[in-house]
Amino acid sequence: MSPESTTSAPGFAEIRTRVRYAETDQMGVVYHANYLVWMEMARTELCRVRGFRYRDIERDDQLRLAVAEVSCRYRAPARYDDEIVAKAWVAHAHPRMVTFAYEIRHELTGEVFATGETRHIMIDFNGRPVKIPPKYFSLFGLAP
Repeated sequence: MSPESTTSAPGFAEIRTRVRYAETDQMGVVYHANYLVWMEMARTELCRVRGFRYRDIERDDQLRLAVAEVSCRYRAPARYDDEIVAKAWVAHAHPRMVTFAYEIRHELTGEVFATGETRHIMIDFNGRPVKIPPKYFSLFGLAP
């Protein structure tokens, strides 16, 4: 199953994929860093369904959304060939920082494999922090 997008409810987005052999260790258990990749995929899809793309922010505004902090709580091991759903939403935002939250679960059983958060700051191409431009407030649920 290739990743695909669905908007399941206002405020979040999901991607679906199947665990590939290359994403597992010798025991057939997903290597821990792959959960962060799936979080990124869901976060990127959330931006897309809200009308923005990362590459457009970089190209049009010369800005980047940099990861400042990551947390991931592993609850159960995902295994080779499991069908997974990674869900992302904005948990908290203000003009200087955005926190995305995630849930990764088995598509068929609903078992939660991992939950997590990433905190992001917007930076210019010189790496200096900047406030989020008002044109992106709707992306992050900020009031104008």
